[in-house]
Amino acid sequence: MKVFLKNYMEVVIDRILPELLSGFEDICKCEKCQMDIKAIALNNLKPHYIVSEKGRLYEKVYEMDMQFCVDVMKALINAIDIVSKNPRH
Repeated sequence: MKVFLKNYMEVVIDRILPELLSGFEDICKCEKCQMDIKAIALNNLKPHYIVSEKGRLYEKVYEMDMQFCVDVMKALINAIDIVSKNPRH
C-alpha cells in the first residue's frame, strides 16, 4: 500500500478555484495570480491532512458539510480580492 501525506484542502481549492474564477471577469487569471490566490486561501484555512484512502473517504464526507463549503468559498473570495488589488505578475 502506498503511503502519502496530503493536505486535502489543496485538492478542494484546486477543484473549486477554476469554477469560482469564471465568475470574475475583470481579474487576471494567469498562473502566478492563481498560485497567489491558492497560497493566501490555504494560509487562511485549517489544514486537513490525510495519509490513507480511508482518510480520503473521510474528507469527502467532511467536504459535503455546508459550513466547510462556506469557509472555503469565503477564503477563496478574500484571496481573489487581495490578489486582484495587488497582482505580483
